[in-house]
Amino acid sequence: MSGLHVIDHPLVAHKLTRMRRIETPSEQFRRLLTEISLLLAYEVTRDLPLRDVKITTPLIESDQPELVEEPVVVSILRAGNGLLDGVLQVIPSASVGHIGLYRNHDTLEAVEYYCKLPPLAERTVIVVDPMLATGNSASAAVDRVKADQPASIRFLCLLAAPEGIEALSANHPDVGIWTAAVDECLNEVGYILPGLGDAGDRIFGTT
Repeated sequence: MSGLHVIDHPLVAHKLTRMRRIETPSEQFRRLLTEISLLLAYEVTRDLPLRDVKITTPLIESDQPELVEEPVVVSILRAGNGLLDGVLQVIPSASVGHIGLYRNHDTLEAVEYYCKLPPLAERTVIVVDPMLATGNSASAAVDRVKADQPASIRFLCLLAAPEGIEALSANHPDVGIWTAAVDECLNEVGYILPGLGDAGDRIFGTT
C-alpha cells in the first residue's frame, strides 16, 4: 500500500515491545510512548518542504534551508496526547488542535464530543492517535480536518490493524499513514491483537 509507512527501526521495535508487556506501569508506558513518538515524528516530517533563506553566521552570510511552514498537529483525545508530547519536542512551535472522540462500544462508531482547531487552510496537518484499530475514529477526525481545507494530511500512530488501515485508506486515500507496527487483526470488540491494551487507559492509569 503506497500510503502506508511502517517505521522499521530497532529502537522503535525494542521500546514498543516494552510497552506491550502487561506488567509495564503507566509511568514507564508514558515515557516509552514519548521516546517512540520522537522517532516517529522524525519520519513523518522527513519530506516537509524547505526553502533557502539568507542568514549570517559568525563568519559569513550564507543561503541555508528552513521549513516553508511548520505543520499543525491535531491530537485525537484522549490517547493522542501521549503521542503529541513527543511530537512537540521535535517541532515545539507547531500549532496544536484537539478533536475529542469516543467509541460507541455497541456500534464501534466514533462520536465527537469536542473540537478546537487552529487555522488549517493550506497547511500540512499531522493527526496523531496511538491506535489505528477500526479506523472509525481516524476517519471521523480526518473528515473534520478536511472541512478546513488543509494542503495535506498525515496520520501518525503507534500501532495499526489491517482493518483500520483498509478503512482509513478507503475513506481517505490521499492521507498517508505512518506507524511503528502493523499487528495481526482486531478481536470481536475492536481491540488490536496482539496490541497493548487500551492506550488511553495505560497512559493515564485508568485500567
